[in-house]
Amino acid sequence: MQRPTRRPAGVPSSVAYLSMEVAVDDGLPSYSGGLGVLAGDHLRAAADLGLPLIGVTLLYRDGYFRQRLDVDGDQSEQPVHWTPADRLEQLDVRVELFLEGRPVQVGAWRLHLEGAGGHRVPLYFLDTDLEPNDAGARAITDQLYGGDLRHRLCQEAVLGLATPAVLEAVGHRDVRTFHMNEGHSALVALALLRREAGTGATPADALAAVRRRCVFTTHTPVPAGHDRFPADLVADVLGDEVREELAQAGYLEDGVLHMTLLALRSSRFANAVSRRHGEVTRAMFPNFPIASVTNGVHAASWISPPFQRLFDEKLPGWRLDNAVLHDAATLHLPDVQAAHRRAKGLLLSAVAERTGVVLDPGALTIG
Repeated sequence: MQRPTRRPAGVPSSVAYLSMEVAVDDGLPSYSGGLGVLAGDHLRAAADLGLPLIGVTLLYRDGYFRQRLDVDGDQSEQPVHWTPADRLEQLDVRVELFLEGRPVQVGAWRLHLEGAGGHRVPLYFLDTDLEPNDAGARAITDQLYGGDLRHRLCQEAVLGLATPAVLEAVGHRDVRTFHMNEGHSALVALALLRREAGTGATPADALAAVRRRCVFTTHTPVPAGHDRFPADLVADVLGDEVREELAQAGYLEDGVLHMTLLALRSSRFANAVSRRHGEVTRAMFPNFPIASVTNGVHAASWISPPFQRLFDEKLPGWRLDNAVLHDAATLHLPDVQAAHRRAKGLLLSAVAERTGVVLDPGALTIG
């Protein structure tokens, strides 16, 4: 039985999901590892379920890097060459930020992720490589996790501060919740705080309103994984006024902008990504309630085509409701063995094509 793709009861009109990296396609070098893979799976699952999710990330024209292994097993890195226009739709939208004392134009590209039931989730890529930005501003969105601390703060400012305005400019005026996937996007709280302050709300009411609109997922259980920016760098990049805004809102601690603390203080709900990770994270941040939601995967993205065909035939509805896969234990062993042989054949064909090495299909092969 297939799960309907209508909006479930109680789901807000739309949720903006902000992530520094998102993995949705090998041809889009907008991710480096697990954080991006989780984000991509999150968006694809939302498309399957018909959820009103909107993804936002940055457009990295130089990607991250491409890894190569030589015959001795040594790794080397090479630049990624790709053309955004070949994969994405460029939108006629511009918003303006002030970074390092000058205006910076931010544009957007879009990709639609279509779910199993036809629902589409838009993913927006924010871009500063635009006229009339100067060379420094155009390079802000050049490479994922590239550059120094200043460059990183500029990137995180674009992701957090520009997102509400960009989404409104492209027509998403019903965003009720902003989901920060890791602390990189936590400055979205400041953008929302400014809007609340503009309505005449008291500082306490403005902070409470921001918390009602934000949720946060933290991933990295070691101090080095949580971005911190000195207050003087914050003033240099974002301006003295912004530094004072952050300080008055209680977002600075010991003269440092701690992005995870900013996200925690700005959210009505926060979660770690496994039960054990939740225990570690609560020990790191004992003053905050942090739940745990164990990471999952988007099954259809990670199951090989032969097994997808088998499940489509024998377990209809599994793409919309992964709980149906519990019934895989009832599949006939010969059908499973046949799908395995076909999947293994694809693997060995790829090895032969790439390396010229022909492996024995009857031997246990682990990659």
